[in-house]
Amino acid sequence: MSFTVVSALDSDCVVPYQTNPTPSFTSTESPRIMSGFVPGPLLTVKPSRGLVDEKFEVVVRNLSPGEEVTLYSLHQSEDKDYWEAFGHYVSDAGGTITVAADASVGGSYLGIESMGLLWSMKPVPGSRKGLRLRKMDACSPMLVHISVHRGHISQGFAEAVPLATALAERWYLAPGVRRVEVQEKGVKGTLFLPPGPGPFPGILDMWGGGGGLLEYRSALLASHGFVSMALDYLPWDKKPSKARDIILSYFESAFNIVREHPLVATDRVALFGLSLGASVSIALATTSRVNPTCCVCINGGHVFSPVKHLESLQINQKVFFDENNHQIWRNINLPIPDDPGQKMQLGNIKCPVMLIVGLDDQNWPSKECAEDMEMIMEKAGNVDLLTVLSYPEAGHLIEPPYTPHFRSSNFILQYNREKVVLCWGGRPKLHADAQEDSWRKILQFLRLHLCQKHAPALASKL
Repeated sequence: MSFTVVSALDSDCVVPYQTNPTPSFTSTESPRIMSGFVPGPLLTVKPSRGLVDEKFEVVVRNLSPGEEVTLYSLHQSEDKDYWEAFGHYVSDAGGTITVAADASVGGSYLGIESMGLLWSMKPVPGSRKGLRLRKMDACSPMLVHISVHRGHISQGFAEAVPLATALAERWYLAPGVRRVEVQEKGVKGTLFLPPGPGPFPGILDMWGGGGGLLEYRSALLASHGFVSMALDYLPWDKKPSKARDIILSYFESAFNIVREHPLVATDRVALFGLSLGASVSIALATTSRVNPTCCVCINGGHVFSPVKHLESLQINQKVFFDENNHQIWRNINLPIPDDPGQKMQLGNIKCPVMLIVGLDDQNWPSKECAEDMEMIMEKAGNVDLLTVLSYPEAGHLIEPPYTPHFRSSNFILQYNREKVVLCWGGRPKLHADAQEDSWRKILQFLRLHLCQKHAPALASKL
């Protein structure tokens, strides 16, 4: 495996994995077949290095027919917390287990789940409460250790001696993608640039009200051929007197930084947001000062300005609690107001918009907002621009595929820095299905409206 360091203006980033068709593995016994020698179990992972949204194939060979084993995955996060998943399997008549074709009969996931060893990960027993697995350094891989153990076991993996092990590297950054830090025009963010001369379609990528600079989704978008800027927009240094106008001008400046980049096709720039970032995207799409080519909005709304939402979080009479005393915020903005003056002017939208809706979202009234948006745009005559993807039992945090599900996690309130535990909603299996399906359709949507429909020359670059 070789690495190349590429200078990217004021930031250096290591170009990651090189495709290696031969997976790394170790076994407690040699896999060679010699006279009178029975080879030990062999565990393979292909590809052993790949993007996080790429499936891998896990196969165990050289078992006895009908042998019961446990496949186990382990990852140590950047915060030094351990995450695990496991499945119980029975080998076929040839002594082989193929995870993509054979069912797990027990463990953290059930049935035929080729990526269950990733999406069903949870903190190991005894871990800190309220954890959420997020990649903070997009230039380094997520390392997943996979092992196979004799018998169907559900605990004690740290002490168990594996029959064989393998290491999988999961990257957000494809080879040649560059990372560039941005601090200009009062805007702070990180640009990710695909390899090549361009021009490429551009994306302004925004996360939610938790604040901070999160880069991993932008890195993955750049790995699929888009110039993408992850934007840092919370917390504010000070509260401006005309908060909504000044805040929207900040996002407009960020959008223009992407649009004016020399590698970007100026008329092919999208908005991509989750939660508060989705509401910001809708607000920008309804103004005349910014004209995005298309928008992807995950679990956001249209019934308030971004700043009004942040202020409303201080009003807790509509905050409910689940059975674990975790806060539920979806009722803060319910019922949807009848007064059009309390909503964004959706009739002004002139670009295609994709709404991703988790029907078990416990943080935001995403379902009600999507229904109201569709009704408003129907009356305004622009509903043909709206695509709604609704997912039963999916929660608020719909992320790139195979990201573990979190029904609740710690959250820092921006206005007073208090730490609470928020309930996001969702059920692991159906939430995982939603993440995989929505990501595939998001990429199709972006390619359609940024590339194929209007610019065949750009589509050929992706």
